[in-house]
Amino acid sequence: MRSQQRGCAFFNSQRLMRPFNFSAGPATIPLEVLNQAAKEMSDWHGCGMGVMEMSHRGKEFISIYEHAESLFRELLSIPEHFKILFMQGGGLAENAIVPMNLSRAGEVDFILSGSWSEKSFKEAARYCSAQIAASSQSSGFHEFPDPSTWQLSSKAQYVHVCTNETIHGVECNTLPDLKSMGTEAPLVIDFSSHVLSRTVDWSKVGLAFAGAQKNIGPAGLTIVVVREDLLGHALSVCPSAFNYQTVAKNQSMYNTPPTYGIYMAGLIFEWIKQQREDDSTGVLALQKRNALKAKLLYEAIDASAFFSNPVSPKARSLMNVPFFLKDPSKDALFIQRANERGLLQLKGHKSVGGMRASIYNAMPLEGVQALISFLKEFESHFA
Repeated sequence: MRSQQRGCAFFNSQRLMRPFNFSAGPATIPLEVLNQAAKEMSDWHGCGMGVMEMSHRGKEFISIYEHAESLFRELLSIPEHFKILFMQGGGLAENAIVPMNLSRAGEVDFILSGSWSEKSFKEAARYCSAQIAASSQSSGFHEFPDPSTWQLSSKAQYVHVCTNETIHGVECNTLPDLKSMGTEAPLVIDFSSHVLSRTVDWSKVGLAFAGAQKNIGPAGLTIVVVREDLLGHALSVCPSAFNYQTVAKNQSMYNTPPTYGIYMAGLIFEWIKQQREDDSTGVLALQKRNALKAKLLYEAIDASAFFSNPVSPKARSLMNVPFFLKDPSKDALFIQRANERGLLQLKGHKSVGGMRASIYNAMPLEGVQALISFLKEFESHFA
């Protein structure tokens, strides 16, 4: 695409070669990955087939699957006693699949920190005795409940935490150590919207799940990381295709997996492995970069008299940054001007309003800097 002047004389800025996409998901994908996928669309490595045309049991796709699984395990340092499952249904379906596999129809504790943990709690109540052990609803979900306030059940089969609330912009920055809190219940984490953005202490986790459409690739793929000793306890109502033990025994091939999503995930895992930041590589490099991007954006919002972020600073997400205009009547104009500037998908979730900038792994520092520059210009003209 040729560089050209935007029609909006107000900002008098050049059109970007490619706009910056701040969508919360499906989200931006590294351009290098998109270009490679485009190159291989009709013929993967000279085999005469595109990935979407391959049998999921053929040697070509099996090699793609095994490479993606190996890379994911390497990037997050996942111990061998955890199974990696490539499934479908997204994080929303896992809200049912997890209790069908782990609850044994008993009690399950939930930490409510935003919309997604609320959804998880309500869905799990269909299959088990779901209990609210802690909630930050009274604060408007502007903070993460302090673990010292959690009221955990001695009978809980597991404790569910959404470690990054995409809508409210709240992140659990340090995983709780449930054993030190007096329970042997495994910790289940929904890390859909910050998977691969930071390291994971697997000694504290029993199961983790993530929809792919934030940091892993296109929608359609769900990754579950589950400790082996938690397999084999599915309820009788659990569909066989969602039984973790069945999926694990069949290397995620019990039913036809989301083959193209797995292929794209593998490309993104390769991209992550190649990332460098100072003396760090891979996820550690992205963790540093993400911290810097978020720091700059939050500082710009906090320094403004026109924009605000309501989340407690100690619980602010590094991936999803909601913010609000002091004058909501200018929301539509803000979105219009942002689009003209090549800053896309900044409208906040319909349940909370305002704006939201999702700055996932694939969002470059330049994108955040461009957004900060736009915020300052918009405020100078309309405050």
